[in-house]
Amino acid sequence: MWWFNDFIQLLFPVTCGACGTPLEKNEQTICTICLSFLPVTNFHLYNDNPVMQVFLGRLNLQAATTLLFFHKKGRTQHLLHNLKYNKRQDVGVFLGKLLGNKIYNKVPYNSIDYILPVPLHQKKMKQRTYNQSECFARGLSIVLEKPVCIDAIARSSETQTQTNKSRSERWENVSDAFSLQYKTEYEGKHFLIVDDVITTGATIEACAIALLKISNVKISVAAIAKA
Repeated sequence: MWWFNDFIQLLFPVTCGACGTPLEKNEQTICTICLSFLPVTNFHLYNDNPVMQVFLGRLNLQAATTLLFFHKKGRTQHLLHNLKYNKRQDVGVFLGKLLGNKIYNKVPYNSIDYILPVPLHQKKMKQRTYNQSECFARGLSIVLEKPVCIDAIARSSETQTQTNKSRSERWENVSDAFSLQYKTEYEGKHFLIVDDVITTGATIEACAIALLKISNVKISVAAIAKA
């Protein structure tokens, strides 16, 4: 049946999530050239990195990192656009695996109990049909062998887009957006909260504050990109 798969690929070629060129047989989601030029941060190697600085004085985190830097019209933006708007869930899973391989068995990521994607509101979930942060979480879960948790936090109110808002406006927009769905088995656990992009960190902070109502919970943060 190899010939049938080749025929289907000829009619509907799988393209690179970063540049749009057709992928070769040995490539997956991102072509070899784009993969070699991804703007990787390696923030996970440094305790006092720019993502930790975003949350300094706001959250007591075990760790914080992103896989990529975000540059307008760059590869990262194309990847995120395809993930978020073009139903390329494979992009999120692939990038989750990339970060998972970087932090695998690294302290303190090796003590994570649950991977928690920032939830979407039900209305937006219905429109988009999937949560882009959950795709990223699934990729991390495959490598880290930790479960994805989607029932600890709920998005209780629909918020406006965070784009073009100031830091204070972003916080006001999401400060009451999340509610805790309390479960006793989450007490004392270490959660990795994941999102697609970290800018001011307002969304993750609001999510974390709801989660911190659980007794003795620990929190780390990861995202695909740092804007």
